[in-house]
Amino acid sequence: MKEFVVIYDFLVSEEVVGDWDGEEEQVAENINEIYHTLYQLAEEDIDVEELTQLLELVWEHWIGQPALAELEHEDIYDWCRHLLENRDQYLEQYL
Repeated sequence: MKEFVVIYDFLVSEEVVGDWDGEEEQVAENINEIYHTLYQLAEEDIDVEELTQLLELVWEHWIGQPALAELEHEDIYDWCRHLLENRDQYLEQYL
Protein backbone atom coordinates (compact mmCIF):
# COMPACT_ATOMS: atom_id res chain seq x y z
CA MET A 1 0.00 0.00 0.00
CA LYS A 2 3.00 2.29 0.15
CA GLU A 3 2.29 3.52 -3.36
CA PHE A 4 -0.45 5.67 -1.80
CA VAL A 5 2.15 7.65 0.15
CA VAL A 6 3.67 10.48 -1.89
CA ILE A 7 7.30 10.68 -0.86
CA TYR A 8 7.70 14.10 -2.46
CA ASP A 9 5.42 15.56 0.20
CA PHE A 10 8.18 14.93 2.74
CA LEU A 11 11.28 16.12 0.89
CA VAL A 12 12.95 19.31 2.10
CA SER A 13 15.13 22.06 0.70
CA GLU A 14 18.08 23.94 2.17
CA GLU A 15 15.76 26.77 3.20
CA VAL A 16 13.64 24.48 5.34
CA VAL A 17 16.36 22.82 7.43
CA GLY A 18 17.48 25.98 9.19
CA ASP A 19 21.00 27.20 9.96
CA TRP A 20 23.68 24.54 9.82
CA ASP A 21 26.77 26.76 9.52
CA GLY A 22 27.06 26.37 5.76
CA GLU A 23 26.07 22.70 5.74
CA GLU A 24 22.42 23.32 4.84
CA GLU A 25 22.69 21.67 1.43
CA GLN A 26 24.26 18.52 2.89
CA VAL A 27 21.70 18.38 5.69
CA ALA A 28 18.83 18.67 3.20
CA GLU A 29 20.39 15.96 1.01
CA ASN A 30 20.82 13.63 3.99
CA ILE A 31 17.27 14.15 5.27
CA ASN A 32 15.92 13.50 1.78
CA GLU A 33 18.08 10.39 1.44
CA ILE A 34 16.68 9.13 4.73
CA TYR A 35 13.14 9.66 3.44
CA HIS A 36 13.90 7.86 0.17
CA THR A 37 15.74 4.99 1.85
CA LEU A 38 13.00 4.45 4.41
CA TYR A 39 10.38 4.45 1.68
CA GLN A 40 12.34 2.00 -0.46
CA LEU A 41 13.00 -0.38 2.44
CA ALA A 42 9.40 -0.39 3.66
CA GLU A 43 7.47 -3.46 2.64
CA GLU A 44 5.06 -2.99 -0.26
CA ASP A 45 2.00 -3.79 1.86
CA ILE A 46 2.87 -1.51 4.79
CA ASP A 47 -0.09 0.35 6.24
CA VAL A 48 -0.31 3.85 4.75
CA GLU A 49 -0.80 5.51 8.13
CA GLU A 50 2.12 3.62 9.63
CA LEU A 51 4.46 4.58 6.79
CA THR A 52 3.33 8.18 7.03
CA GLN A 53 4.04 8.21 10.77
CA LEU A 54 7.48 6.69 10.22
CA LEU A 55 8.29 9.30 7.59
CA GLU A 56 7.13 12.07 9.90
CA LEU A 57 9.35 10.63 12.59
CA VAL A 58 12.43 11.22 10.41
CA TRP A 59 12.20 15.00 10.83
CA GLU A 60 11.42 14.76 14.54
CA HIS A 61 14.36 12.45 15.17
CA TRP A 62 17.05 13.98 12.96
CA ILE A 63 16.60 17.72 12.53
CA GLY A 64 18.33 18.65 15.79
CA GLN A 65 21.08 16.02 15.61
CA PRO A 66 24.58 17.46 14.99
CA ALA A 67 25.58 14.22 13.21
CA LEU A 68 22.98 14.83 10.48
CA ALA A 69 25.42 16.78 8.30
CA GLU A 70 28.00 13.98 8.51
CA LEU A 71 25.88 10.89 7.85
CA GLU A 72 27.17 8.41 5.29
CA HIS A 73 24.99 6.24 3.04
CA GLU A 74 25.65 3.19 5.21
CA ASP A 75 24.58 5.07 8.34
CA ILE A 76 21.35 6.12 6.69
CA TYR A 77 20.61 2.61 5.45
CA ASP A 78 21.36 1.09 8.86
CA TRP A 79 19.18 3.61 10.70
CA CYS A 80 16.26 3.10 8.31
CA ARG A 81 16.55 -0.66 8.64
CA HIS A 82 16.65 -0.34 12.43
CA LEU A 83 13.62 1.96 12.41
CA LEU A 84 11.57 -0.48 10.34
CA GLU A 85 12.62 -3.47 12.44
CA ASN A 86 11.73 -1.64 15.67
CA ARG A 87 8.86 0.50 14.41
CA ASP A 88 6.52 -0.26 17.31
CA GLN A 89 9.03 1.07 19.82
CA TYR A 90 9.66 4.24 17.79
CA LEU A 91 6.02 4.94 17.07
CA GLU A 92 5.13 4.61 20.77
CA GLN A 93 8.04 6.80 21.82
CA TYR A 94 7.66 9.66 19.36
CA LEU A 95 4.02 9.77 18.35
